[in-house]
Amino acid sequence: MTGVGFIGLGNMGGPMAANLARAGLRVQVFDLLPDHLIAAGQAGCHCAASAAQAVAGCDLVISMLPAGEHVVGLWLGTGSGDIVGNGLLAALSPDTLIIDCSTIDVASARAVGEAARALGHRFIDAPVSGGVAGAAAGTLTFIVGGERADFEAAKPILAHMGQNLFHAGALGAGQIAKMCNNMLLAIQMAGTAEALALGVKEGLDPAVLSGIMAKSSGSNWSLERYNPWPGVMEKVPASRGYEGGFMTRLMVKDLGLAMALAEHAHSAVPLGALARNLFNLHASRGEGERDFSSILNLYREPE
Repeated sequence: MTGVGFIGLGNMGGPMAANLARAGLRVQVFDLLPDHLIAAGQAGCHCAASAAQAVAGCDLVISMLPAGEHVVGLWLGTGSGDIVGNGLLAALSPDTLIIDCSTIDVASARAVGEAARALGHRFIDAPVSGGVAGAAAGTLTFIVGGERADFEAAKPILAHMGQNLFHAGALGAGQIAKMCNNMLLAIQMAGTAEALALGVKEGLDPAVLSGIMAKSSGSNWSLERYNPWPGVMEKVPASRGYEGGFMTRLMVKDLGLAMALAEHAHSAVPLGALARNLFNLHASRGEGERDFSSILNLYREPE
């Protein structure tokens, strides 16, 4: 491998690129924010002045961007719609493997993937689960859509950034599986926060109640691994003012993607819709930049 290009160095992309550099790979990176580039350079990455420069000479490129419009704009370009002349696909070496780790709508993932294939490249959609802590620790879960052979080719690289690698199916399947997972996570977190708040209002200690539910039929990931009540669990956002982690506004975005998918599939998702309304309300109260576990504050009595 001549090198890995990496576009998008935010809360998730930055640690992911750093893990690749620590694994001894030459990682050429680009981000629109200078501070992100500085941090990546300090982690051993080679900083580029543009996205085109970052992918130059690379036979594998990873993108990690906020939304579908950014992914389409990067790879296909904007305005003219001329894929060869207006998007980053034109700057790639022949037969490049593109791994898009963004969480985006299925249509955008498929559009970019099909365009890449038409130009002789390989493409997989590979959204991740595991949060900022997982990105830093290299323990992410990758949920991949695309050709099985392309998934197998990507596995050695993905293994430097994650522990669980799943092939979900054809192009776009990674996004579908990620949306289902995050919809369930939102429902789970909202329910966990609601139950804890009820118990505490009736005089129970949140740590004691958490321990009881964790060993009972109410046990779930949000309760045991990402407890939303401050002070119950160390090293989670709830115990540092809900800073870091997965921002509420991003959960709102993912729930919006899940609702659009449900509409396309004519699928009933009443709990998912309720969760989206709850997180939307929470974000509208100035909590959009805080971790999504801060949904507890919708139920908790003010101190």
